[in-house]
Amino acid sequence: MYIKALNNRRYIQPEPEKNTDFSLDGKWFDRPFAKSRKEFSIAAGDGSFNIKKFLMFNYCPVSAEALIYDDDLINIEQSEIFEMEHVPFIKELIPNYMSIFELKCCLKAISEYDVDYYLFDGSIFGDLQNHYPKGAKQPADLKEKIDDGVLKYFIDVISDLSNLDLSFPTVKRKVYAHPSKDLDEVYDLYLSSIEKLLVLREVLKSNKKIISISKTSSSNDIFHSNAPDIGILDQFTQKQGMSRIIRKKVGESIAVPFPVFNEFFSKLWFTIFYVRLEENKNVLKVELPYYAEDDEIAEIVEIIKRDSAEGYPYLLNKAHNDVVITNKHVDELLKISRIYETTNREQLKR
Repeated sequence: MYIKALNNRRYIQPEPEKNTDFSLDGKWFDRPFAKSRKEFSIAAGDGSFNIKKFLMFNYCPVSAEALIYDDDLINIEQSEIFEMEHVPFIKELIPNYMSIFELKCCLKAISEYDVDYYLFDGSIFGDLQNHYPKGAKQPADLKEKIDDGVLKYFIDVISDLSNLDLSFPTVKRKVYAHPSKDLDEVYDLYLSSIEKLLVLREVLKSNKKIISISKTSSSNDIFHSNAPDIGILDQFTQKQGMSRIIRKKVGESIAVPFPVFNEFFSKLWFTIFYVRLEENKNVLKVELPYYAEDDEIAEIVEIIKRDSAEGYPYLLNKAHNDVVITNKHVDELLKISRIYETTNREQLKR
């Protein structure tokens, strides 16, 4: 393998795809951006998780944080360690837990600290497009039981921001008969997906405060290429600038209706564009969960740039560094928890 790697050693140059027009005319506009001079408070948040697989169970630490800057720096955080059996869709279930923590930290920052703008890591539009894992079973009996009364109870539990933990286990215990062990993980996946949507709905009631920022994306709405738009723009542009603006309605981009508040989510508009805040730095994807006019977009870019370093929002970078859970962190947590069970790979070292 080492010899193969040496033989294949090369510097990868961007190569346009055959029969693909990568002309930037009307798709990218070089322009400098000023830093906003407005007075405003700003917050940013991120989440992280890790999954350590053992022979008998999975060790899954999850964390999330919101950082608020308004002269002083304030943080809101939530974390938990889940020890779970080997269940199907664990790689969808644990990210759901992380997203719920992340959204609840965001909701608390907006509700209790009245921040003017909240920088959200990732794509809310993408989360709405994939609100339930493809191929996962949706229990029909559970769907039928989520009536107005259950929804109201669910929302009431979520609204208690003194507790940022998962709410769906409380709902499951008090509202539903405990399912069989075979169905328990199906209920957890479905109810956690519902909780994620319910918290997101509360967040999006303050949609003019939310700014989603991504370093990566698979979207290809601008060039319609197999390569993502963000990759093409990153390689074929260097200066500060912005892409053409894309506006999408959620209801026109999903195939399956939302299990709760379908009308609310389907009517949402998203304004999407790419921007480089500093010459020769990374292109970022920005989403605004509303139909933004051009002058609003220019103002948002200046707001993002005010507290950015090296072309990326400082608070968002700090939140990521605070919450990221590396394999080294997991090993330290295991030692603290005094868990020494061997994994199936560790047995190969004997």
